[in-house]
Amino acid sequence: MRSPRFIAAIAAVLTIAASTPTYAAPPPAYRPVAITLPAPVPDEAFEALRKEVGEAAQRKDRAAMAKLTVARGFFWLRDNRMVVDKRKSGFDVLAAALGLNNKDSAGWEILASTTEDPTASPTPGRAGALCAPAEPAYDRKAFADLLAATNSDISEWGYPVSTEIAAHAAPQSGAPVVEKLGLYFVRMMPETASTPPSWLRIAIPSGQIGYVSVDSVAPIGNDQICYVKDGGGWKIGGYIGDGEPQ
Repeated sequence: MRSPRFIAAIAAVLTIAASTPTYAAPPPAYRPVAITLPAPVPDEAFEALRKEVGEAAQRKDRAAMAKLTVARGFFWLRDNRMVVDKRKSGFDVLAAALGLNNKDSAGWEILASTTEDPTASPTPGRAGALCAPAEPAYDRKAFADLLAATNSDISEWGYPVSTEIAAHAAPQSGAPVVEKLGLYFVRMMPETASTPPSWLRIAIPSGQIGYVSVDSVAPIGNDQICYVKDGGGWKIGGYIGDGEPQ
């Protein structure tokens, strides 16, 4: 199951979709760009830490989370700029990044949701760091060509989180299946007033409109929690993203 963080990201995309062309007829067909889904990290210690972080985040346990975070050297990659504040503890930087000091922030939920995904991948510029969730592998030039050909933005595209996801003709599980999605990018379309919040309206490569459950497609460019080896074990060591309101 895809976490609430991904659902919120998709919802944010669709709330600004007024600037995206609305098609009376199906949108133009497009050439599919294949993806390779990331694999889970085959490390029992990493898995154990992920579970501990999830449990501490659900309890909003600051003391436990501080122990699971590096004491010094926590990095924050924001606006393509790497920031390391050596004066603050790792947890203080994490709390600032996720807005954990703000009772109205979704930071604790975001932190807990990242632990639901068992994948992680290296990040450029931080040797040894694994950042989660991992994004799929794909041909970046082909994807750039797709954006240009469809006059679209990266925020309009997502990818299936598993194989054989059914795209239905209507936003209900009993509706006819238009197509079972392959592992390729699909275009997320502006919602209609009749689309339930648990469903996502997409355009498949043929140009046909289909509906998939909102947790079955993930956007590109999610924020990531990063883990590093510290004292022989894994700890939270960084964050990639703009951050939450303070």
